[in-house]
Amino acid sequence: MSQVIVVNNSLKIANNLCDILEQRDITVIKAGVGSSKPDFFGIDLVGYQADTIVCSDIFEKEIGGSSKLVSIARQAKLTKIIIIADDNNCNGIEIKDELGGAVKRINIADYTDQYSLELIFNTCCPNISFSAGDAKTYELLSLARRVASTDVTVFINGPTGSGKEVLANYLHENSNRKEEPFVAVNCAAIPENMLEAILFGHEKGAFTGASNANKGIFRAADKGTLLLDEISEMPLSLQAKLLRVLQERKVTPVGGQRDIDVDVRVLATSNRDMAHEVNQSRFREDLYYRLNVFPLQTRNLSSRKDDILPIAIKILDKHSQESKTSPYLTIEARELLLSHNWPGNVRELENTLQRALVLSNENIIDEKSIMIDKSLSKINESSSVDTFADQLAFAKVT
Repeated sequence: MSQVIVVNNSLKIANNLCDILEQRDITVIKAGVGSSKPDFFGIDLVGYQADTIVCSDIFEKEIGGSSKLVSIARQAKLTKIIIIADDNNCNGIEIKDELGGAVKRINIADYTDQYSLELIFNTCCPNISFSAGDAKTYELLSLARRVASTDVTVFINGPTGSGKEVLANYLHENSNRKEEPFVAVNCAAIPENMLEAILFGHEKGAFTGASNANKGIFRAADKGTLLLDEISEMPLSLQAKLLRVLQERKVTPVGGQRDIDVDVRVLATSNRDMAHEVNQSRFREDLYYRLNVFPLQTRNLSSRKDDILPIAIKILDKHSQESKTSPYLTIEARELLLSHNWPGNVRELENTLQRALVLSNENIIDEKSIMIDKSLSKINESSSVDTFADQLAFAKVT
């Protein structure tokens, strides 16, 4: 996990920022605590693996300017410096890169605003894949970290677009296999007659068009993690073969005569009620129990409103990599996002924010830029839709 040095002498947001970092499993090294002068020089950094220092522009001046701060950071083998300035003239928050991004200077008007703290956190730890603000989501992540440290098979169930694949990535990144491959296959997207060869591989000439041998996804993920996404879509004929692979830890390529050992940690996801699928004989009961060693459940975005803004920040950052400043949601825009139920979950939120980036001016996203696709809500309200234009009708959230 990342380790961050926070120089909290003269940094107004220090305590709140430290709380957010620690809540999200970031190790915080607190500098300058309880002294009249920043005590960064007295910290023994031996044994730490910190990669980021966060300080105020006041601290930067006290130690002799940015060149001195960069020199100290290099000695401590830090890769990123974040300097925060209290700027009442700032319109929201401004993030500027210096030295090719090694130094990030943040001008901020409101230190107490939770949204601004989330923006600063995202600047400190841009590589954290899972964004959260909801207490139950933190509980899920804490449980996922414990499960990740083992090698048990995990079944992730939840609504479409609720972050099942992101959670699967999180499990891999926190496991002992994180340096090995993470391979995902969508069982619903591959034709039935090709899925077996894609999963288990095939020999040359095994079927028409097999001009070369292929080792398959299981062997491609050897030593690492394999995600079987939407496994409830897998045909029954293939489920028995998958069960054998999970039990024996061996695969037999299509057209092959010998078993090949594989060492793979398997994760599976589905958006369906698996008990119902088993009762309807659409999914093998023995395979379900083999996969469902440890179940994890994702939730609709509407039931975790506190996750909306942290996820929005991550999405906006993802889609504005070329921008010199981070997009900023006004209070009115945030209220619109928080008031919507998001029947399409995170995918719908991402679509909305991509439209907002197109409509926004100077990286400020206001309520006029937030356009919601109401078609899914209309479909849910009525079994029929009059016209195709009605399906694609856009309206601001009111």
